[in-house]
Amino acid sequence: MSGALWARAFAGIAVREGLRFVRQRGRFFSALVRPLVWLAIFAAGFRTVVEIAPAPPYASPISYEEYVVPGLLAMILLFNGMQAALSMVYDREMGSMKVLLTSPLPRGFLLIARLSAASLVGLAQAAAFLAIAWVWGVRPPPVGLIMVMPAVMLGGLMLGALGLLLSSLIRQLENFAAVMNFVVFPMFFASSALYPLARLRQAGALLGTVAVLNPFTQAVELIRFALYAQVSVAALAAVIAALLAFLAAALWFYRPARARGFGGGG
Repeated sequence: MSGALWARAFAGIAVREGLRFVRQRGRFFSALVRPLVWLAIFAAGFRTVVEIAPAPPYASPISYEEYVVPGLLAMILLFNGMQAALSMVYDREMGSMKVLLTSPLPRGFLLIARLSAASLVGLAQAAAFLAIAWVWGVRPPPVGLIMVMPAVMLGGLMLGALGLLLSSLIRQLENFAAVMNFVVFPMFFASSALYPLARLRQAGALLGTVAVLNPFTQAVELIRFALYAQVSVAALAAVIAALLAFLAAALWFYRPARARGFGGGG
């Protein structure tokens, strides 16, 4: 099988995902509304309550708005990954992926291509939010705006792989809302997106441990350090490990022999 065929297949999936995103304008604005509400309303209220002490990657005290922006970037990626998972559940039953998976291309390649295309959409959403945050007054160093893009892409791939895994386990579209409640919100709130890990440890040892083990926390910290032109080796390793684990599990459950795969009755 020629590399040109693989490239055309990937380009077709990526273009289709991009066109779907462009046509669904409400999806773009809704992706920005959630973090903007936190930035404009909640951050204003927490500014006088939550004190952010200097700690890496910050060399001096910062405002709560500046602290929360990396977490809000990761929030965009998390909801984008879940939106992609919802689309996969739909496509498994009646969409284009059901047809694509009958092609001679490997099933794993098609799923990874879909994951990559969805992550590129998340990258565009994150870039738009960064531009708004810059206008709002949150202005990290320019080199950080460049370094953060690979971190955002990697975090998006990891969270997208989690969504891909969830889509392989959801049999009916109606069950997706319940999964969102049991996965998305615990991951978001039990993380360093809104509060420093030190504060979470003060609230309780168990909560602090859960937050550290939460892969979403590692994505947040990877983005936080990259946004200020630094690299968190621990967060990078954790995000890569979680990405590989989620992706391997998703590919396993999407095997043709599995009852939960595309061809196995959903």
